Amino acid sequence: MSLEEDSNSEPVEQAEESIGNDFQDEEDGVMDDIGEEEADNIAVGRGSGESSALYNANDVNEEVFEELHLGDVVAQEVQSVWSQFLRGAESREAAGEAIYSALFDAAPSLQALFKTPRAVMAMRFMAGLNSMVLAAHDPKELKTIVETLGFQHLELEVTSPRVGIFRDAIVDLLSEEVGDALTARARDGWCTFLNYIGGAYIYVRVKYAERLTCLATSWAAANGKVAEGDGEEGEEEDPAAAAEELLAAASNDDKAKRKDKGSKSWFGSKSKMGSSGGGGATMSGEAGYGKNFQNAAVPKTFMDMFLFNAAVMGFGAKVWMHEILSSFDNIVLNVANSGRLQEECDVLALRMAKYKGTITLSEYKAVMLASLRSLVKEWSSGHEVSWSWLWANIERMLKAQMGKPARQEAALSAFLASLDESSLMYIRTEVYSKFFSMAPAGQDYFKQS
Repeated sequence: MSLEEDSNSEPVEQAEESIGNDFQDEEDGVMDDIGEEEADNIAVGRGSGESSALYNANDVNEEVFEELHLGDVVAQEVQSVWSQFLRGAESREAAGEAIYSALFDAAPSLQALFKTPRAVMAMRFMAGLNSMVLAAHDPKELKTIVETLGFQHLELEVTSPRVGIFRDAIVDLLSEEVGDALTARARDGWCTFLNYIGGAYIYVRVKYAERLTCLATSWAAANGKVAEGDGEEGEEEDPAAAAEELLAAASNDDKAKRKDKGSKSWFGSKSKMGSSGGGGATMSGEAGYGKNFQNAAVPKTFMDMFLFNAAVMGFGAKVWMHEILSSFDNIVLNVANSGRLQEECDVLALRMAKYKGTITLSEYKAVMLASLRSLVKEWSSGHEVSWSWLWANIERMLKAQMGKPARQEAALSAFLASLDESSLMYIRTEVYSKFFSMAPAGQDYFKQS
């Protein structure tokens, strides 16, 4: 969606206006027949349907997470208001900054929840809202997007009062920017829409705690990390405590983990899987890691079992699987830490971008599940659902980055080429200093000062 009108925008706007007028005339006729109040209820999705009764403009429903059916009329008005808001902004960055300012001016205490720099956070607000608004007319797509974003914010303590603050701040900003375009119906639609998103975030965080427990305990079992005693998986630790530990760890600053595990995250694993770690630069799709798959030892851990199953299932030459496998431990351990999880997936996408062949992520899922089923004694349908849910979210995050590294590399190269030598030296110095302050373990990989 462009923020600037081009030379062809006037005919398009006239066509949209004509369609809108026809739509309004037809709707007015319907309202005359069935009554204004009932028509409004149907328009915002409250008139019929099981899921339509679950969400409204006043309450945040955190008990269920179903599809949101706004109705065609309201969905169109919600999107129209958003489109007008974007056209009125100087740029997408300015629109994101306006949203950020409106939110934290209304509740400054909420800033403590976010550790990302303001400019980055503003753009994330912008991108997230934009993707959801564009899907407002498609309940199934909207639910998928909201669930994905909820998964990426598991560590945030979202509450109904905070959702109300966010909702009111956004709606007030839209009212200020678009004026009368935010009709009563559009306002009602936006409030319902934002209540739905906020309630979904709460639901995902609270209700999916069981899945986090399942992931934590089964991952420990799959890697032989059980408590001393009779070796039974269920006795290694309290499941509720495991989930609570994941969420608590996610809410804390991640710098300690960067120091301890930086070598695995940024430079690939130092495990026995291969000395080249993340060595995507040498990938050809043939030699290298494929030998590891074919010469796997007796499976006792997830890593060994994955190598074994990959060879048995005919995926021994799928070199890109090694890249995911080398990062998978960090991904699973940080499933409740959106910042770290996103970082792991971003770095993984960069490494996988160097692979020249075809990447079919569902193949990794097949080997992953087969390996886990073999290692977890008490495997159940709950495990199947939890691990499939985790992989579905990881896959969406990876696919969102696929194809982008090449374009980003070209843009970055062009930017650096436009800088003079003094600016380049400043960037080199600052990057060097900041990198080692954030990841001290990285110093082990450099021989020069």
